[in-house]
Amino acid sequence: MIQQQQSITFSKYMDLYDIVVPQDNMLRRIVDLIDFTFIFEELKDKYCHDNGRNAIDPIRMFKYLFLKTIHDVSDVDIVERSKYDMSFKYFLNMAPEEAVIDSSSLTKFRKLRLKDMNFLDMLVNKTVEIAIEKEIIKSKSIIVDATHTKARYNQMKPKEILMERSKNLRKSIYKVNDGMKDKFPVKPNNDVLEDEIAYSPGSFIEVIEKEETLLEYPKVKEQLNLLKETVADDIEQLQSMNDQDAKVGHKTADSSFFGYKTHLAMSEERIITAATITTGEKSDGKELQTLIEKSKTAGMKIETVIGDAAYSEKDNIEYSKGNGIKLVSRLNPLITQGARKKEDEFEFNKDAGMYVCKAGHMAIRKARQGKKGLGRNQVDTYYFDVDKCKRCPLREGCYKGGAKSKTYSVSIKSDQHSDQAKFQESDFFKEKAKERYKIEAKNSELKHRHGYNVAESSGLIGMELQGAMAIFAVNIKRILKLMG
Repeated sequence: MIQQQQSITFSKYMDLYDIVVPQDNMLRRIVDLIDFTFIFEELKDKYCHDNGRNAIDPIRMFKYLFLKTIHDVSDVDIVERSKYDMSFKYFLNMAPEEAVIDSSSLTKFRKLRLKDMNFLDMLVNKTVEIAIEKEIIKSKSIIVDATHTKARYNQMKPKEILMERSKNLRKSIYKVNDGMKDKFPVKPNNDVLEDEIAYSPGSFIEVIEKEETLLEYPKVKEQLNLLKETVADDIEQLQSMNDQDAKVGHKTADSSFFGYKTHLAMSEERIITAATITTGEKSDGKELQTLIEKSKTAGMKIETVIGDAAYSEKDNIEYSKGNGIKLVSRLNPLITQGARKKEDEFEFNKDAGMYVCKAGHMAIRKARQGKKGLGRNQVDTYYFDVDKCKRCPLREGCYKGGAKSKTYSVSIKSDQHSDQAKFQESDFFKEKAKERYKIEAKNSELKHRHGYNVAESSGLIGMELQGAMAIFAVNIKRILKLMG
């Protein structure tokens, strides 16, 4: 049961706070700045109102998560510190002698109370509302960029995944027929991936498929299908079984990460105005229009958008022009191709300088064909690993059986985007482009001061909660700083 619990706390020791928590203490300033009752209003429907024991105040629970984000420590450690840190108790609206919560309550709060909530947009919009109210945001520009977060659980090696799924299949079979142990081939006992591949889809699966009675059991059939799918998929791109949402993304042509991307929009005053969180393989440029619309919803008036070349796609240029927005994003001929075939199936990764197919496989090399200035369009041809294409589950309609290569070609049209090309040579463009460094510094702050370099939990939902709290924290700190 929940009640409105933000009444005045009575204690004969309350005067201690005036002595031990100075007026310029950050947490005292945050209490003066923000009315946290908006948290209660957003969460009250997640609680029972007329039955059971009184629940812990959701505002206090939220504040615990806020403290945890600021100090980048565990649930246990943040609760332990709240036992003796008087600034924490003041911030949590506790009496000095009041007992603290059990740290396990924070886990329940995250899983039960924050489930199915648009927590990210709610917190970002609240901080933007405060910044506008305090006349901190005066610019009409936003800066956009994306930062990556590694999955908490690292991607498993291909051999480890095959071994794990083969083991699960054997377990399910032994529960049905223990005598199958004598029929299975000898398992490889080395670290050679090829040997594991030869074992799993080869003689091992063949033996099982000959036992028709085994296939009548759903558990056996499910595990068998999972193993077969694993083998059929591209081994190098397999996802960790501990974090099904995380994906492989590319920072450069030679480096990658396994996890998520947070796409940010930020005012020139360094207040984050919008954010979207996606899996790691998603393109930066595809999120631009969503970031602009979210920033507008939060209260921003936008006349200029500043970003790197990833945002100069044709659709973004047309969208910006149609909405009276100046797009300060330098043209990249590899992105802004104009018309090209299968646009939905191949996306350009600006960090790696390569196209990625819908299965997540990146081209391994490219070559430009045609001579410049002869009246014909030049073409960039991207070459994919044909061995991956042969066993790709999405090969139908993409890879022609028996083909010795798989390519994707893009025309380079020199007469495209002439207005944008002219605009990027203007003094206004060059001056505004200098502001882009600010969001890179903000990304660094999120990662190095608030633990945003690694996900705190598995799954996209957990990542969105982590992002919401981290962005709320950096925005509030920035507002306090600008208020002096």
